[in-house]
Amino acid sequence: MDDFERELHAAFARRAAPPDLKRKVMKQLWEQAGHARRRMVWFERIAASLVLVAVAGSALLWRNIVDRRRGEEASQQVITALRITNHALERMNIQLDEQQKH
Repeated sequence: MDDFERELHAAFARRAAPPDLKRKVMKQLWEQAGHARRRMVWFERIAASLVLVAVAGSALLWRNIVDRRRGEEASQQVITALRITNHALERMNIQLDEQQKH
């Protein structure tokens, strides 16, 4: 039992920490934090890219909708102008026919 007690006593004896232990621990923590920061930066970049893609897609969709509305309005204006022109031409034809009858 003497050997066992000596080993036990040696195992539980207080020893001073190596002088560079704090530096090693802090370095390891700093590296782990650096990995976490780099990972976070990648997630932020991916999120920013997704937001930019969504904004650009929405802008293109909105522009397409606006262009379609403008096209429909222009088409309606052309149809209205053609109706007015057709009506004016019909009146002129009627007046010409009346003048030719006289």
